[in-house]
Amino acid sequence: MTIALRRRLLTEFVGTALLVTAVVGSGIMAATLSPGDVGLQLLENSTATAFALGALILIFGPVSGAHLNPVVSAADWFLGRRAGTGLTARDLGGYVVAQVLGAIAGSVLANLMFDLAAVDFSGKDRAAGHLWLGEVVATTGLILLIFALARSGRAAVAPAAVGAYIGAAYWFTSSTSFANPAVTIGRAFTDTFAGIAPTSVPGFVVAQLVGLAIGVGLLAALYPDAGAAADQVVVPTDEDAAIGRRS
Repeated sequence: MTIALRRRLLTEFVGTALLVTAVVGSGIMAATLSPGDVGLQLLENSTATAFALGALILIFGPVSGAHLNPVVSAADWFLGRRAGTGLTARDLGGYVVAQVLGAIAGSVLANLMFDLAAVDFSGKDRAAGHLWLGEVVATTGLILLIFALARSGRAAVAPAAVGAYIGAAYWFTSSTSFANPAVTIGRAFTDTFAGIAPTSVPGFVVAQLVGLAIGVGLLAALYPDAGAAADQVVVPTDEDAAIGRRS
């Protein structure tokens, strides 16, 4: 990637911030509009998140690839390093820091929009083995989806596909599919519908890293040359698209 790193880091920061704002804000709105009906609240929250994620990938993908997720960035670096594609180790470190800071900022922004304390650590305990298993499944599936699309030349449909997957995974995983260490950390800063207690964050992050390892392993078995398409993850940047048009 030849787009200036500072531009890409700003993009990852803002994109992740808006993603968490959508997750937390729609959860607050859902709890306000549908009190007492958790199923309807989850439907409202998952629908808003799925659409927001797809839109954010469309907005920010041309600059940074719109990873918005440390496990996606880590997989991009790991799979691409042998092929000389994807993120460098320096890029990876910058992406992860930008994503985590953006997620915290997004949670603070959502709290402020709904006239809550800027930071109010969640008391919602989510520490349980079945929830961690749900995170492993959600993260594995996300990694497989993103890199399979890139490897097969279908990265253009990633905004819709990734949004649809996360929206569905809200419902078919026990954890409601955080599948993102940065978002998990950010959601600890709000004591609302989408929150997670700080003490539950490490278990979720470990489960997500396990999902990352399984996803990368399955990609190596199913798509041995997946690393060659790392520059197309989640969607190609403007620079990558221009190279593709010239080749």
